[in-house]
Amino acid sequence: MRNSTKIFTPLHRGLHWGTALLMTVLFITGFLRINWMGKKAILGAIEKNMQGIDLTNEQTIVTVKSILDPMWQWHEYAAYVFFVIIAVRIIYMLVKGIRFPNPFSANTSAKEKFQGFIYLLFYLFVIVSSITGAYLKWWNGDLKDTMETIHKWAIYWFPIFIILHFGGIWLAEKTAQKGIASKMIGGDD
Repeated sequence: MRNSTKIFTPLHRGLHWGTALLMTVLFITGFLRINWMGKKAILGAIEKNMQGIDLTNEQTIVTVKSILDPMWQWHEYAAYVFFVIIAVRIIYMLVKGIRFPNPFSANTSAKEKFQGFIYLLFYLFVIVSSITGAYLKWWNGDLKDTMETIHKWAIYWFPIFIILHFGGIWLAEKTAQKGIASKMIGGDD
């Protein structure tokens, strides 16, 4: 928001907090899949703990999938809801005339340019991760490895965005936008 006089309606706040919650679920489930709950980690645990028990490749694959599938379903369901929330959020912003600062405008301060650039990156990376995630879910063709890499890179910005977002909130509270955080949490009085 450009100033703290904006009214944060329940819908606006719901879309904001829904986005935050779903991004967190998507990041955590994706991170777990890449690291501690990845195929290699689970396969290693099976091999280590099942010594002396002969499992066929098919049995091992079924076991690994049975461990991964519930977590991955959370990731996919969260992605569907996230996509809807982002679409509604963009439509809501367009209808209500809510704009973030234009980072390319000569009339925009350096702070607002930075803020606008971060918002631009936010939506760009959300769109890229949505497209690549859809490809991985439904098409899974020759570009699978490339799309998976792009999907991961589009998500790695999330912790950086969170730090910048909280830094921006802190700065807003120290400047003319004092009270913006409490309005986003509890609404307007």
